[in-house]
Amino acid sequence: MKKLIIDTNFLLIPFQFSFDIFSEFERIKTEPIQIFVLDKSIDELNKIVREQKGKDKSAAKMALQLVETRADILMTEGEDYVDDLIVSLADKDTIVATQDKELKKRVQKKGAKLIIMKQKKYLSFC
Repeated sequence: MKKLIIDTNFLLIPFQFSFDIFSEFERIKTEPIQIFVLDKSIDELNKIVREQKGKDKSAAKMALQLVETRADILMTEGEDYVDDLIVSLADKDTIVATQDKELKKRVQKKGAKLIIMKQKKYLSFC
């Protein structure tokens, strides 16, 4: 079973582009996956809820609700940035869902697969 780790920015896609990333994960998967969100990503979403207004705040609130029902929380240690933690966890048995260009490069160097958004309509392996 592969681990699918969702980056914080990816959790906002359903509310920014109006499509269900979890249904898309099911559509494109080629083997069983277990979906994870880092505890630090939850912290980032909570910070958006506390500090932002408008669409971003609403999107973060809804993302937190989605995570509660559709993903497992991966607990991490230390104060590293989410991207650094994702890279440290990435290996050949990991899939990372992100739109972050730099994170994509770093994860691919570690041998992990990527899921990205295409044409603001669907997800694809990269």
